Amino acid sequence: MAETRSDMQERFPKIRTVGVDGMLVSFGARLSEAANRAALAFRAALATESWEGIEEVSTSLVSTYLRFDTVHLDHATLRSRLEQLLRTRDWYGADLPGKRRLWRIPAVFGTELAPQLPQAAAATGLSEEEAVASLTGARVRVQTIGFAPGQPYLGELPEAWDIPRQSQLTSRIPEGALAVAIRQLVLFSVSTPTGWMHVGQTAVRLFRPEADEPFLLRPGDEVQFAAIKAEQLEALRRDPLGGASAEALE
Repeated sequence: MAETRSDMQERFPKIRTVGVDGMLVSFGARLSEAANRAALAFRAALATESWEGIEEVSTSLVSTYLRFDTVHLDHATLRSRLEQLLRTRDWYGADLPGKRRLWRIPAVFGTELAPQLPQAAAATGLSEEEAVASLTGARVRVQTIGFAPGQPYLGELPEAWDIPRQSQLTSRIPEGALAVAIRQLVLFSVSTPTGWMHVGQTAVRLFRPEADEPFLLRPGDEVQFAAIKAEQLEALRRDPLGGASAEALE
């Protein structure tokens, strides 16, 4: 059963110590739109507060992590400040951070380039054509960046896509692969083994170490995929963005 907003507000947020110099503020026990929104909004608020002694702030799917300098900031003081900030608003209904972008990314669905589309479609009860229409019709949020440099977890997809990961690993999928499970899409920034089902293939480069901003996508950005033919993909590989384009949301 999905965790409702009232359920989350009854038990969360929770502040926990992580190691010697970290604290984690969690807004839910499992992924939901509201918990992810809260984590992103709280991270943005912390950046605005700019407390002395905070060395890093980042988010996972439903939590905001802080790393701090224990010489300048003790645990009790930081916890008190976090508690005060948490009381200032309803984080589950807070506005998402500003400067977000909507990315449109071309992708080949199915064919030998993304061979697990039939398996994933069967798991949802949709035809392959319906599955592609569902995936391209969804505008998904970058919920977090993780696992590999610049790699986004995107969601949430419609309920039909609440399908499990595979029990066996696919030995390797390529950079730019689009994979699906548990109502999320992952766009892979590196070639890697995975248990997610490979349903699409893009030419986008998510990690560009030579760029001023090495990660193409940021948490809070939105993404929509556009279906293209397999023969179009090779030409897009010559484009530094792999055919991706962005527009400002706010």
